[in-house]
Amino acid sequence: MSVSPALKASARSAYRNLYRAANSTFAGDDHVLKAFRMKMRNNAIAARAIVDPETYEQQTKLGREIADVLRKNIVQGVKISNIEGLSDGKETFRLRITKDTELGSNDSVKNPTPVEKSNRSMRKEEKGAKQHHTSVTDVAPHNDSFASFSMSHLPMHFTDLKKAYLKRDIPELREEDLEESFVRGSGPGGQSINKTENNVQLLHKPTGIRVSCQETRSLKLNRRIARKHLIEKLDKIMNPGLSKDDYLRAKQRERERRRRKRAKKKASDKASEDDEEDDEDDQVAVVKKLT
Repeated sequence: MSVSPALKASARSAYRNLYRAANSTFAGDDHVLKAFRMKMRNNAIAARAIVDPETYEQQTKLGREIADVLRKNIVQGVKISNIEGLSDGKETFRLRITKDTELGSNDSVKNPTPVEKSNRSMRKEEKGAKQHHTSVTDVAPHNDSFASFSMSHLPMHFTDLKKAYLKRDIPELREEDLEESFVRGSGPGGQSINKTENNVQLLHKPTGIRVSCQETRSLKLNRRIARKHLIEKLDKIMNPGLSKDDYLRAKQRERERRRRKRAKKKASDKASEDDEEDDEDDQVAVVKKLT
């Protein structure tokens, strides 16, 4: 028995449907979205070994049901500061409701009463918005429907970002989690590249991340560099906004900001000195006229 082309086409359609549902449900939460996509990919790879049409169809049906649950029954929530006037100390969360979310037949749920914001809360939001524009803005994709969540967990200033970067969890590689292979190289470099298997291919089994390295002619050095690249990719997934690349970009921006600040101060001081010299020249000219 084998899986018919029609069943395979149905499975691909279910996979695309689930992919779009995940994008809609987890929009703004880059870490969860990447983890869900990785889980989908691993399950799809494992399903290739299924040869029973009935089992294959059941897996396809399950994917459609999961996509339906994601759209209708899963909502995102982010913790916000306590609303003034509540003395019970309960935590407050903001929910992201989409057009596909099932809200039931309760009119009070469909059309909730808006909560009036105090002046203090409005000032805090304005201050946070200003800090957001001066912070690291290229960590996660911008999402207008849930913009307050995308960067709320990251430090706003470089000093705080540096402290968080130093305290982050650095991923560790275990050799039992790696699948390593060597293939023949290509490109410039002569026989040392084109006739030797010095192109290192690394697959991280838990996440499905694959890297390749052919930067040098040495196989030993390429293996070391490939593991370094894999750690960098895992760092971006485990520490969104706090990875080594994100930190170096933020550090470069901080250097440029300080350089502009020094240049502006230097220009201001020079302008003040020129004004003082002009005033002295005017005073000397007045004294000469009087004498």
